[in-house]
Amino acid sequence: MAKANGKKQVGPLTGLKVIDLTHMMAGPSCTMLLADMGAEVIKVEKIPGGDDTRRSVPPTVAGESAAFLMMNRNKRGIALDLKTEAGRAVLLRLLQDADVMVENYRRGTMERMGLGYDVLHALNPRLIYCSISGFGRTGPYADHGGYDLIAQGMSGLMSITGEGPGRPPTKMGSPVTDITAGMLACTGILAALYHRQSSGEGQMVDTSLFEAGIALTYWQSAISLATGQSPGPMGSAHPLNAPYQAFRTADGWITVGGCNQKNWLGMLVALETPELGDDPRFASNAQRMRNLPALESALVPVFKRRGSAEWLRRLEAEGVPAGPVLDVAQMLAHPQTVAREMVVETSHPVAGKVKTIGLPVKFSDSPGGVRCPAPLFGQYTRDVLRQHGFSEDEVDDLVEHGVVQAPESTKAVTS
Repeated sequence: MAKANGKKQVGPLTGLKVIDLTHMMAGPSCTMLLADMGAEVIKVEKIPGGDDTRRSVPPTVAGESAAFLMMNRNKRGIALDLKTEAGRAVLLRLLQDADVMVENYRRGTMERMGLGYDVLHALNPRLIYCSISGFGRTGPYADHGGYDLIAQGMSGLMSITGEGPGRPPTKMGSPVTDITAGMLACTGILAALYHRQSSGEGQMVDTSLFEAGIALTYWQSAISLATGQSPGPMGSAHPLNAPYQAFRTADGWITVGGCNQKNWLGMLVALETPELGDDPRFASNAQRMRNLPALESALVPVFKRRGSAEWLRRLEAEGVPAGPVLDVAQMLAHPQTVAREMVVETSHPVAGKVKTIGLPVKFSDSPGGVRCPAPLFGQYTRDVLRQHGFSEDEVDDLVEHGVVQAPESTKAVTS
């Protein structure tokens, strides 16, 4: 397991300043990626209470929300009341030289606070303003709130997820539209920064959970657009290739990708079932898809003859992609997870040693990574305000009037 507090890591976005007005999952996943790749991310939390993820419990680690600790590592946090004129003035000062601002409020919220795109673009023409919402800033649903569950339902994802036809609609276990929207936002921000290199101008980046869900239906939408029919749930099977699914073994489950002809033939060798290769129903991928129930009926009893380890050994010997079906704890402990530094450890000032997910993108010359834990509520308020020209007396006045929240000590808590 990698240590986040050892050798200093410098990512490819070092020097980029990001103001993070996001909360919960989609926005914080975007700014987390930017921070992991080296950006300076200043997380602005509301007063009172901060990011609602602080209350997404259980579980906790020494009283700190495990969900908040996961999504907000590598960020410096300040507590600021944007409902006050003084609080908005503080934010405007932070934004004067910022490169990026990310928010995931409902449409109109920033405008009502006098912080809409037009205002901020006039203040800082180089600013990349990124908005992540339920349904985007245009269209008949632009003013609707949205959560991952709602987006999964409306994007078609729940109609293609589950054991099969006639079963209740099923949500994907991970909040995939939240996380994908965060990744799309991160991609859009990086593209806008590239455009700024030549134009000198910032711009609005606008994406949504709904569009993230739609983007995850590429295969199923291709089928529907070509045929006029809506594909349904297929369990672990694939709508275009077969066999490409999970099979029960004598002692568990494995997944097998025998979908192209080479892998199909190699799979038959591993399974010692040459007769299936002579069956005209399974002669090509198109035939296997047309006869998928018959193919499954032929393969299911074969896989039950041996244990998972033996099948994986045989399939690997024939070059057929296959793998075990792991639970989350097994995945986190897997040697490949460890080798790719996908579980790292931070030292939190309250929670102590905290494990978190690592950066899933590796860079040869400018490695990013997890450098520090998620902040305590208001932990870096004094540091950030001093960095932006506020005197200690000014900070004390802001604290006294409830505009900001900060540690009582003039020296911020450090990790």
